[in-house]
Amino acid sequence: MGDAEQACEDLREALRAAGVALPSLGLDVASYAGSTPLALIDLGRCNVATARALTSALRSGQGAAR
Repeated sequence: MGDAEQACEDLREALRAAGVALPSLGLDVASYAGSTPLALIDLGRCNVATARALTSALRSGQGAAR
């Protein structure tokens, strides 16, 4: 769970640096239930302006190192 929390925070910071805020970004608690828990990050919902900002940020980063 610690790795998932760090990944979520890293994503939040990267999005913030790109001028994008996903208000519902967080860990998907339900993904930890069951015999084989998965660490899923829930990106949540966003409005049209945020979707466009995220699209723009992703497109401007095409070809960037992964």
